Amino acid sequence: MDTVEQIISSNQKALQSETKSSAGDKHETGRAMLQLEIEKASQQFKAIRDMRMVLAKIDLAKESKTAHLGSVIETSSVCFFLAISVGKITAHGKDYFAVSVFSPIGKLLLGKHKGEEFIFNGVRTKIRNVV
Repeated sequence: MDTVEQIISSNQKALQSETKSSAGDKHETGRAMLQLEIEKASQQFKAIRDMRMVLAKIDLAKESKTAHLGSVIETSSVCFFLAISVGKITAHGKDYFAVSVFSPIGKLLLGKHKGEEFIFNGVRTKIRNVV
C-alpha cells in the first residue's frame, strides 16, 4: 500500500508541475499518461484495501470441518488457503495456494468437508482434511 501511495503522490506532483511548453500535443500526451498512471495506481490501491478487508475478516481461531474463509484445505495433490488470491505461499516449510473464495477453485472448495471430492479442470481431487 505504501508503494502504491508513493506512486500516486509522485505522479500527482509531476502532473501539477507539468508546464505548458511549445510542443502542445506532447504536453497534453504527457499529462494524459500521468493521469492514466494515477488511475491505474488508484485501482491497485483499492484492490489492496479490499484484500486487507477480506484478511481482517479471517478468524484463525475458528475451527470448522467445513471449508470457509480462512480454512486450509489439504487435498491429495496440493494444499489451499481460502483467503485472497495471491498464488503460492510457503509457511512452516509447506507450500499452499492462497485462493479467493470468489475464484473458480475457491467456489468449488467453499463448504466442502474432509473426504469429499471435486473436479477442477477435468481433474478429480479428494479432500484429505479441512482445518
